[in-house]
Amino acid sequence: MKSPSTPLPRKIKVAIVIPKYGLVGGAERFVAEVTERMAREGRYEFHVFANQWRAEEGSPVIFHKVHIIRFPRFLKPYGFPWFVQRKIARGGFDLVHSHDRLFHADIFSLHCVPHNRWIRDVRKKRPSLYDRGVISLERSMIKNGGESTFLTVSSLAEETFSSEYEPLPGNWQIVHPCVDVARFSSPDRGACRSDIRGKFGISASDLLVLFVGMNFELKGLDTVMEAIARAEHDCPEKRIHLLVVGKGNEAKYRKLAGSLNIVDNVTFAGTLSVGIERFYRAADLFIMLSSFDTFGMVVLEAMAAGLPVIVSSNVGAKDLVENGVNGFILNDAINSDSAADLIVRLRNDERRNQMGKAAAETASHHDWDKLVGRMSAVYQEVLYRKGVA
Repeated sequence: MKSPSTPLPRKIKVAIVIPKYGLVGGAERFVAEVTERMAREGRYEFHVFANQWRAEEGSPVIFHKVHIIRFPRFLKPYGFPWFVQRKIARGGFDLVHSHDRLFHADIFSLHCVPHNRWIRDVRKKRPSLYDRGVISLERSMIKNGGESTFLTVSSLAEETFSSEYEPLPGNWQIVHPCVDVARFSSPDRGACRSDIRGKFGISASDLLVLFVGMNFELKGLDTVMEAIARAEHDCPEKRIHLLVVGKGNEAKYRKLAGSLNIVDNVTFAGTLSVGIERFYRAADLFIMLSSFDTFGMVVLEAMAAGLPVIVSSNVGAKDLVENGVNGFILNDAINSDSAADLIVRLRNDERRNQMGKAAAETASHHDWDKLVGRMSAVYQEVLYRKGVA
């Protein structure tokens, strides 16, 4: 037995950096899910540096308010990092893990693509002064990251950084986001089908295709609707219905449904704050044909709910999709004919159910608790490299 004077092993002190913690957004959810779980294990003392946060009740995480420069806007990219680095320098931290662009950190989780690539290829705009500030900060982060570990959420994200900053300094690894498997697999499928389909007047015999997204244009809803119209024409013996969950220019897409003659085949459910898992369980398959998506958490949620998925090759979650086994990858995000062919192939109940089971099996290997072990291993690697006992 240890004597009363024997000191207890101290916890490793970790600084987590993100502007918004535990709020809406893929990166915000990622950080909160992993940090809260690791904090409850008791090996680490977590300090979160954020401008806004929503903590779990009884959370052991310690929070520090960090100011943001909002005006003039071109200074905004530098304000948060500058205030963060000053606070961290006084804290005596063993590890600094940033989920945002920062001047220096031991670990960077990159939930994005290079900002220059985002502006040029996705938004198709010229960079503003604000954008130039973000690009400059990011370039400095990469250039000075020879001793850092960079974690990207997908092979697609890593490839974009490699093409922008070749050769990449430091240590690079892919760490996929995860999902609460129990949450998305547990609701009774029969009850969800009856409830959700009944609520929106969708027949039990319809092939229900689910789309979930907060940016209809970026997520490819145009192509999806064109594919539904084509599939409905090619498969008249089985009615196909599209259920759209999320936020976008609904009036525009209602008009598009009219021009495609599928008004009765499309339902807009709006945004949901709770209960999205019941919509997944009520559907037959999931589709997202983004023009670009660093990962796409909704794809993994759909797989956890037992749905085969159809995604474009521009979606980072394609890393988890095995063509013809648990879903399909569409190489051309705007090819509605190819998307329609895949929808028609999934009208077969036996094939769809088999692929749905495979999707659920894939998702089972990407539960948040499994990611905690992976992240802890990354922490230990970095601590060892720094010589921290």
